[in-house]
Amino acid sequence: MALGGSATTVAGSAGTTAASAAVANPATAASLASTAATGKSPLEHAASAATKQDCNFFNVLGSKPICTDVLIPRVKDMSEPYPGPAVR
Repeated sequence: MALGGSATTVAGSAGTTAASAAVANPATAASLASTAATGKSPLEHAASAATKQDCNFFNVLGSKPICTDVLIPRVKDMSEPYPGPAVR
């Protein structure tokens, strides 16, 4: 019986420790949330904004450079003027 009670206490304190760690380190919690939502850490977002390129620090593990140019597709303007009621 004592083992069951202490196991519950340990599990409860582990959850409390994780929650207090997130409160004590909001930057870490924000970093984890950003990485989960966008796939990039806040530092990678900052590097991308500063260099105006797409930066991914895991590119170091391969043969790619850390920051690469962002490919922006060319847009062809196919619009035509619309003659309204004032144009005759």
